Amino acid sequence: MKDVMIVTGAGQISMAIARRMGYGKKIVLGDKNKKNAEAIAKIMNEAGFDCVPVEMDLSSRESIKAMIEVAQGFGDITMLVNGAGVSPSQASIATILKVDLYGTAVLLEEVGKVIKEGGVGVTISSQSGWRMPALTAQEDEQLATTPTEELLKLPLLQEENIRDTLHAYQLAKRCNEKRVMAQSVEWGKRGARINDIAPGIIVTPLALDEFNGPRGDFYKNMFANCPAKRPGTADEVANVAELLMSDKGAFITGSTFLIDGGATSSYFYGPLKPKD
Repeated sequence: MKDVMIVTGAGQISMAIARRMGYGKKIVLGDKNKKNAEAIAKIMNEAGFDCVPVEMDLSSRESIKAMIEVAQGFGDITMLVNGAGVSPSQASIATILKVDLYGTAVLLEEVGKVIKEGGVGVTISSQSGWRMPALTAQEDEQLATTPTEELLKLPLLQEENIRDTLHAYQLAKRCNEKRVMAQSVEWGKRGARINDIAPGIIVTPLALDEFNGPRGDFYKNMFANCPAKRPGTADEVANVAELLMSDKGAFITGSTFLIDGGATSSYFYGPLKPKD
């Protein structure tokens, strides 16, 4: 039996974190497209890791529970890396809310029920949640604490109150961050920690979809006019995950770390500030 790391989303960020933190562990890699999971698992295994691919749909509680059951067959679950999700150019409002918002909430809840003492998790949200106007204290609390099966019934998540897929994505990522805060209390009862990383523009296949999508010019302008003057890399996200998931981050839980080259700062106080 080994300590087990659950990884969701067979993408560049998930793989970078798994390579950084998954040595010596059984890595259970879930993705809705099993071929993607198999491709990443092959790369990992050929680099000396022990990775098994499984089909997992983040929008389905039963699928999440099935992945957890597979993981438990190998040993105690000690780490979670949630990098699964869809982008504004890839999906409808309903799908974004079901996968990115509801699915992440369910995953944190279900893994939180079984995470081993001393365990740790990170979930990936986005800088997008930081550019949306502030919600009310009541709305934030609703996103944080509403029972998962009632989340999508909240008034602010009804389609008539959502402008477009980007707004849905922003709401989902804001919910991820609030959910991590609330879940850190539950995980803490088991002696475990959970944090969130909010990346800016990181060069991945998903980001390339965005660059070539309807908002491509917006994103290119964003990294051209942020303080870093460039997009980031998956390994730079893994740098933050390594801190959060190691003993050096032992006093950090329920937090969100923004890693965006200063794009959010520039959006509020610099050249990316929207014109009135």
